[in-house]
Amino acid sequence: MDKLFSTILLLILLLISIFIHGTNCHEFSRKLSKKTMGLKRQKLSHLHFYFHDQVSGKNPTAIKICNTSVTGFGLLAMIDDTLTIGPEPNSKLVGRAQGVYAQSSLNDDSLLMVFNFAFVEGKYNGSSLSVLGRNSVMLPLREMPVIGGSGVFRFAYGYAQAKTYSYNVKTGDAVSEYDVYVFHY
Repeated sequence: MDKLFSTILLLILLLISIFIHGTNCHEFSRKLSKKTMGLKRQKLSHLHFYFHDQVSGKNPTAIKICNTSVTGFGLLAMIDDTLTIGPEPNSKLVGRAQGVYAQSSLNDDSLLMVFNFAFVEGKYNGSSLSVLGRNSVMLPLREMPVIGGSGVFRFAYGYAQAKTYSYNVKTGDAVSEYDVYVFHY
């Protein structure tokens, strides 16, 4: 009888352990609820700012890392460009565009853009959006995907539209107007 009781007790403890810890203690993935992650109703935000890409002068915000081709193909630049409310360089700073762009087309002026909008103003201070896409700079309106974010923009997705506001052929400096439409929680 003691042996039967011990066996039943062991089975009960085993079942309780399985119930508490699940069948796979070391899972690769599991489903989570939005509530557990602190996610509420999704919002759509529109951000509007100017992107200042300064390649000339004493304090450039874009530095060429690699430029081995006569045509520009293969150019690689590291950026820490300012984002401002207005097109003037001394306009109020709202963030920085930090990352890289590369001349990725043999036949036209198209850039592969890989960067973050790192915001420093208002409710977005400390948050960022990640952009990865093609920027055909000669088109009047370009669209690039927003593939993620951090802070207020955690789980963000959407798109960024860019228009050239000004371009100095002599220096290479440019100002682009950005409209960013992003879903986030």
